[in-house]
Amino acid sequence: MSNNRPTEPTDSATLGLRRQVLRQLSHWEGAAERLDDFEATATPAAWAKLERYVGVTLRGELKEARDQLKREAAAVRAGFAAARDRSELDRVANQVARLRDRYLQTELLVDFYVDAVRSRGNPEVGAQLRACDVMAERAIVTALEPLRLTTPPILTYFKPGVGASILRIGTRLWDGSLSRIAAIKITWHNRFRTTALVHECGHQVAGLTGWNEAFARALRTGLTGAPAGIAEQVAGWASEIVADTFAFAHTGYAAVAALSDVVSGRGAQVFRFIPEDVHPIAYLRVFLGVEMCRRFYGIGPWDELADAWRALHPLSNAPPLAGELVKAISPLLPRVVDLALLTQLPCFNGRRLADLVDPERVAPGTLRLMQRNAGAAAFNSSHWIWTECLRLTALSGLRYAIEPESARAIIQQQEDWMIKLGTMTATQLAA
Repeated sequence: MSNNRPTEPTDSATLGLRRQVLRQLSHWEGAAERLDDFEATATPAAWAKLERYVGVTLRGELKEARDQLKREAAAVRAGFAAARDRSELDRVANQVARLRDRYLQTELLVDFYVDAVRSRGNPEVGAQLRACDVMAERAIVTALEPLRLTTPPILTYFKPGVGASILRIGTRLWDGSLSRIAAIKITWHNRFRTTALVHECGHQVAGLTGWNEAFARALRTGLTGAPAGIAEQVAGWASEIVADTFAFAHTGYAAVAALSDVVSGRGAQVFRFIPEDVHPIAYLRVFLGVEMCRRFYGIGPWDELADAWRALHPLSNAPPLAGELVKAISPLLPRVVDLALLTQLPCFNGRRLADLVDPERVAPGTLRLMQRNAGAAAFNSSHWIWTECLRLTALSGLRYAIEPESARAIIQQQEDWMIKLGTMTATQLAA
């Protein structure tokens, strides 16, 4: 009887090639199978400290990525089993190389998320991150709920560096899949001045509403009469301006002061201009924040900040092109503020950002009144911490900006109530 199974190769060169390909395939196939162990490096306790919806969504995303990699490995294994001559083995070798690349991409994805979860194994850090999760969700819900849009699952994590960042929902990931959660990086140095967290939330809101595009159009039409090319340049910064605006609307002067501390430098650093960069010149970002404060709150400590910036960063330090841009754009900043906060936009169903997130709620006088009315309970009461965590951040940031001699005590107070908020959240997760 004949059988239809292909015959095994017999020449030594082909057998040698087959052994080499098999060894490489076995390595990457095995690595794909062991990615499950990688997820296990984040303890059950760390996973338990995620809000359930976030944890379920994230685990589903990781499982899908690993399963897809295993399916690809199985397909390559089947191709290897069927290969009989050198040309077929050469094709399989190319597939193994692609499997290697896919493994490394998936490993990056798993490492990124598992590392973020793993950091929650430390009780104190875990509580701080849960507090950041709550604040991020509150900031986004405030803007999206009136628009009847769903707030995505949010995962916050701490990393070294200067600036915060966000991996928005729907972002294409290393393995080619789309993120199902919003992952927000907060820097270690800024974890108790959480206005940058709210800035990143602004990016997520923009991604879900089309705010960047709508605001860029508003700038192009609203800055008519500006020197040639200026409106287009400012429109190119729309995405960062809307995030700065979102942080201001939620936390007021605290956001401006914190931004000033992070972007300040010496010499020409604050005038650094990179064509096509979405970040405005740092000098202009700070003065735009100052204009927001003036527009809503009148005279205040932001005027002192502006004077200090002019003294520390004279325009004479700016390179020629950056200096010309600063001179041309500075007089337009009040119009940019009106376009950002007080202009009806189609992305907000004809409403203004200030209608969704009212900056008056974090005006210095309003925050001081809240503090007087609440007394010691403002930073100790579970009710106040749970319901007013964003305004408490605004109040702490305001005090930090104008009472630097009390900085240590203010930051300690912020840390204490954030840990309490995170502990409250943990209790709810366990219930």
